[in-house]
Amino acid sequence: MSISDLFESGFKKRNADHFAAIVRVAMSDGVINDAERAFLNRLATNLDITETDYKDILKNYKSHPINAPHSYDERLERLYDLARMVWADHIEGENQVVLLEKLCIGLGFNQENVKYITDKALTLVHYEVSLEEFIDRMKNMNR
Repeated sequence: MSISDLFESGFKKRNADHFAAIVRVAMSDGVINDAERAFLNRLATNLDITETDYKDILKNYKSHPINAPHSYDERLERLYDLARMVWADHIEGENQVVLLEKLCIGLGFNQENVKYITDKALTLVHYEVSLEEFIDRMKNMNR
C-alpha cells in the first residue's frame, strides 16, 4: 500500500467518523426529519461518503467513534463548514436553527451559549465571510 493510499484511507475514515457523529446528533431526538435528511445528503456528498457507507452509517452510526475537535479553532472551523452547508441547503427558519443548535452541542459548545453561537454563525455565513473572519468574529463576539 502506498503512502497516498494510506492518507486517502485515513482521510475517508475520518470523514466517515465525522459524518457518523453528525448522524448521531441528528438522531438525538430519535428521528431524522426531512430537513435533517436533506442536510445529511448534502454533507455525505461533500465528505465523499459512498451510498453504501451512507446507508451503513445511518444503520450503525453508534459503531463509529466520535472524533470531536480538540481545539477551539477546530470547532470553529467545523462550525463554519456546517453553518455554510445548513445555509446553502436553504433550510428555512426554525428547522435551520434547531439543526445548527444540535450540531453546535455535538461540536462541544456550551449548551447555555448555543442559541447565541448559532445566530452569530448563521448571520456570518449569510454575509459570506471568510473562514478567518468567521473565526475572528466568533472569538470576539462579546466585544
